[in-house]
Amino acid sequence: MLTGNKGEWSEIYTLLKIISDKNLFAGDSDLKKIESLIFPIIKILRDESNGTYEYGYESDLVIIKGAEGEFRVPITQFQEKAVFLLSKLKETTSATFSIPEIETFINSFNCISLKAKSSVKSDIRIVIHDQRTGTMPELGFSIKSQLGGASTLLNSGKTTNFIYKIENAGLSESQIEDINTIDTRSKIKDRIEKIKVFSGTMNFTQTESSIFGNNLTLIDSALPKILAEIVFLFFTSGHSKTVDLVNEISRINPLGFNLETNHPFYSYKIKRFLTDIALGMMPSKVWTGELDTTGGYLVVKDDGEILCYHIYNRNEFEDYLLNNTKLETASSTRHGFGTVYMEDNQQFFNLNLQIRFLK
Repeated sequence: MLTGNKGEWSEIYTLLKIISDKNLFAGDSDLKKIESLIFPIIKILRDESNGTYEYGYESDLVIIKGAEGEFRVPITQFQEKAVFLLSKLKETTSATFSIPEIETFINSFNCISLKAKSSVKSDIRIVIHDQRTGTMPELGFSIKSQLGGASTLLNSGKTTNFIYKIENAGLSESQIEDINTIDTRSKIKDRIEKIKVFSGTMNFTQTESSIFGNNLTLIDSALPKILAEIVFLFFTSGHSKTVDLVNEISRINPLGFNLETNHPFYSYKIKRFLTDIALGMMPSKVWTGELDTTGGYLVVKDDGEILCYHIYNRNEFEDYLLNNTKLETASSTRHGFGTVYMEDNQQFFNLNLQIRFLK
């Protein structure tokens, strides 16, 4: 019997729903449908452990082709099962669960797994008809579901640490101990405040991972410094939403950009960063700028509506990432940040970057 969490069952829901919709609907930065951006679906491709399955249309039938042959299923069955599955996803409170009625249905056309084949980067591939250009591109998507827990865009690790040098303080051993033993709920923020009490200032020196630092520099030479300022602001202010942090950094302008003509230096560069993460950049691997096959996201909203965001519509995709993500605090002990430490007779303090979708 198939069991999975809400995120995994959402992959099947997405398959059933978009097949029955016959269209992909583009979304804006506020997760609302853009009425003028609708893409008719020509066919859907899903890679499973037992091969690739192609879902196409013939009148009121869905034609499913795979290694085991061809299946013909009325589209009304996909519509009914999508509605049924959505109701189950909304009412279920268990971490993992089975839905026998849906399993029986998808097994009838040889769909045997909840998740797409793990070695394939896209959860689903869709051939659309772009009425603006007359082309029929095949677009790869990852599925992000709001029916389950919010997923991360950038996972934290030691690779996402930013190193700050403590200057003007010359902290004694007892002062360092005072700082490092602060164990409040907002201990990182409070430790930074204590450094300030001891007259210390924190200045960014480099990322802990040279690969991550070089990846950022490849995207934009100012990115390491901009992100260091944003991370520092996150840990010392009440801001956590990416868009709020970017707006505040733009106002402060720590890099001293010429803002006379209102160039959006900070938001432009952060959008590029978020987009590259979404399209395959990882902190621990050398990034060449070559996008992976997944060009965007299908977002399953909590009301069951599915919106598409794709690099194919770059502006909407970038705005979605900026407006629907936040920074959060990961485990400081696991990832080695948030304490004063000595190196070559100098004092340092690391901060960490993790980015999660709002929901």
